[in-house]
Amino acid sequence: MRNHTFLKSVWPIAGALLCLFSLLFTTQATAGIWDDAKKMLGSDDKTATDSASLTDDQIGAGLKEALTVGTGRVVEQLGTVGGFSADPSIHIPLPDSLKSVQSTLGKVGMSSTFDDLELRLNEAAELATPKAKALFMSAIQDMTLDDVRAIYSGPDDAATQYFREKMSGPLAVEMAPVVDASLGEVGAVQSYDTIMDQYNGLPFVPPVDADLTGYVVDKGMDGIFHYLAQEEAAIRTDPVARSTDLLKKVFGR
Repeated sequence: MRNHTFLKSVWPIAGALLCLFSLLFTTQATAGIWDDAKKMLGSDDKTATDSASLTDDQIGAGLKEALTVGTGRVVEQLGTVGGFSADPSIHIPLPDSLKSVQSTLGKVGMSSTFDDLELRLNEAAELATPKAKALFMSAIQDMTLDDVRAIYSGPDDAATQYFREKMSGPLAVEMAPVVDASLGEVGAVQSYDTIMDQYNGLPFVPPVDADLTGYVVDKGMDGIFHYLAQEEAAIRTDPVARSTDLLKKVFGR
């Protein structure tokens, strides 16, 4: 009877201790799971604080520096011999408007003349690309704060798409005289004139007119954008591509 009374008095204390141990264990386990989750997600407090501490000026400067660095690399790659002509991804073919001319004159042994023209179109793009660098630099500096914020938080090619949508028209106008001069310098205009003189001398052929300048501008910009998107993605995702302290601070989040 006395033992039964003792157990009745001890049991509430034991139960309370058991609940306490259970609560402590559960809290520790939960904390451990939370710590593991934060490590797996890479979202520790320091990273979040560092990202939030970036000012608009830092983000703007970082993004513009990224585009400047990326554009510089692309220009260096494409503005050399073979930059377009030897690269199957961006090689410039003959304009579609000249395909019928090529088919007609190819029958009289002028195929090599068209090969020569195609090579010279690529050479013109290679020559014009370094001269267009200043145009891209100016476009980069003209970006507004809203542009910068949207690009910074956007996908890996957000800046490249921005250029395509907002700057393609103005850049094309600015690049046209540069490309026009390059076409003359590499002999593309002379090659084209030789072809058209032969073609127009044939009877009953439909009239053909190819805008070589506009065509090379469009294809040249396509090539630049193609590789600028790759450079932009690399700076955003690959620590090795962040070649300055500012790029590491802004994109190393």
